[in-house]
Amino acid sequence: MTERVNIMSYVILCDSCTDFTPEMERDSHFIRIPLTLRVGDVEIIDDETFDQADFLRRVAAEPECPKSSCPSPEKYMEYFGNADDVYVVTLSSRLSGSYNSAELAKKMYLETHPEKNIFVFDSKSASAGQTLQAQEIRKRAEKGMPFKQLISEVTNYIDTMGTKFVLETLEMLRKNGRLSSVTAAIISALNVKLVMSSDGQGAIEKVTQARGMKKAIMKMVSAIAADAVDAKNRILCISHCNNEKRAEFVKNAVAELQLFKDIIVTKTGGVSSLYAADGGIVVAY
Repeated sequence: MTERVNIMSYVILCDSCTDFTPEMERDSHFIRIPLTLRVGDVEIIDDETFDQADFLRRVAAEPECPKSSCPSPEKYMEYFGNADDVYVVTLSSRLSGSYNSAELAKKMYLETHPEKNIFVFDSKSASAGQTLQAQEIRKRAEKGMPFKQLISEVTNYIDTMGTKFVLETLEMLRKNGRLSSVTAAIISALNVKLVMSSDGQGAIEKVTQARGMKKAIMKMVSAIAADAVDAKNRILCISHCNNEKRAEFVKNAVAELQLFKDIIVTKTGGVSSLYAADGGIVVAY
């Protein structure tokens, strides 16, 4: 007789830089905690009401860099009582205050509920990286994996995962001061596309560049093949900002290498659209 595993109830709180797949949208274990976006004088909540087309139009027309603000600790705490085990996945602490807000929420809640199981994962990534991490949590939680073991395994997964992205436009880098206006103008005139990566700690660094998007994507694919860890047992996730055709091109290019167990494609939400910009591609593995 097979012994039945006693699965504790669990919930996975994801800040809204996590790009939900359709399956995640339907799964009540996943809860999106919205950040707030500001474009000029307009405030946009990054929840189910987010309109990507309208957002991208506003960003293109606004000379100043859009801003994002993280959820309050109270917003996270609203859901801490929903399950026995609470897992939180946030945007890299090097890019946003979302992680610190969730950690403060945890500290405040444990003061009156010291028996509660709550853990906050710093994704050290964004977008597709958070998507995969949330899925890895669910896979283990569904098997009834003990809380501390799950934390250990997912932390190791985070420490060995990769995130890469390629940008159609450099306007966001120019607006937020990461690239001078002169440099941005020269690169754009030469049709140079940058391939960027997380440095392993959640900060952004340049990997390579190429003339034209297709060449840049192929360079990105080569970089993925060079540093992917345990690829045969992992899923690669592609998030695209308003360019499904480009995402399919990336998927096919990676699939030809037969590296990964599976490849999934999803759309960027509000915060990811802010970072990736129109036409951008984010890949995590």
